Amino acid sequence: MLAVLCGDRHPPDMGPIESGAEIRYTDEKGLPEALRGADALFVYDFLSTAVPGAWHAADRVRWVHIASAGVDPVMFPELRESDVVLTNSRGVFDDSIAEYVLGVVIAFAKDLPRSLELQRERRWQHRESERVAGRRALVVGTGPIGRAIARLLRAAGLVVSGMGRRERDGDPDFGTVYASADLATRVGEFDYVIAVAPLTEQTKGMFDAAAFAAMKPAARFVNVGRGELVVTSDLVTALREGQIAGAALDVFDVEPLPADHPLWTLGNVVLTPHMSGDFVGWRNTLVEVFADNFARWRDGRPLRNVVDKQLGYVPSGQ
Repeated sequence: MLAVLCGDRHPPDMGPIESGAEIRYTDEKGLPEALRGADALFVYDFLSTAVPGAWHAADRVRWVHIASAGVDPVMFPELRESDVVLTNSRGVFDDSIAEYVLGVVIAFAKDLPRSLELQRERRWQHRESERVAGRRALVVGTGPIGRAIARLLRAAGLVVSGMGRRERDGDPDFGTVYASADLATRVGEFDYVIAVAPLTEQTKGMFDAAAFAAMKPAARFVNVGRGELVVTSDLVTALREGQIAGAALDVFDVEPLPADHPLWTLGNVVLTPHMSGDFVGWRNTLVEVFADNFARWRDGRPLRNVVDKQLGYVPSGQ
């Protein structure tokens, strides 16, 4: 028995799975009933926070798969401490998010947001732009998405370093990886700071007033990780006071971003609605990843993308 949390939008291409299992599709309200007697849960609605509140009804669940790379919506104590296997959809969004990051880096360097404003105003205003080649970028988060970002930025001529749990040299994608504990002492060396770290107790709020104050005044901040990595009020202050030159934000601590939020009115900010990884066909690809793991689970073979529930992400090497 498979429970699928999907809300109003059913996942596509479920035919092969439906032919081999009894499936209960459900929204958040019906999740407790769908979980009773279910052996596995597919969290297709990966933005939902309903699983912890319904978990009391999960009397047989042995495997949970979430249709995203981030697993924070299902990292509640009861699941973390259980022997239920948790897998994610690592690998689906790597290249797409990397392309987004390269796009906003170029947009900042070439002042494209201002060009669009001037175009709407029908104003001819010549300006000089920046080069991206030779600029330094720090990618905070050294998982597969961070590595894809590093490779693409390096191909564009940027000098890229990484930041992760521990410091090391000789990394094939980052060269030098700095320890996250040293964020405030290292971040001032970089022109672009890209946040893509998983959300854990250690990373929550890591970009705070101290981090922004330590950045270059000309630095740009990009967040494609989780909104909760950032103390948003501190970011707003840093942007207003010129502590940093700009920000590109695809994720927020509250989504959708409220219409009266100050981020909407800041001229040095690019906002997108949590779409940096969403290429045409991404929903089908998410189901393909789950279908592969479902076949493995049904056949008793090892699952892919098994999350270390103490770390909160899939360890390197899987």
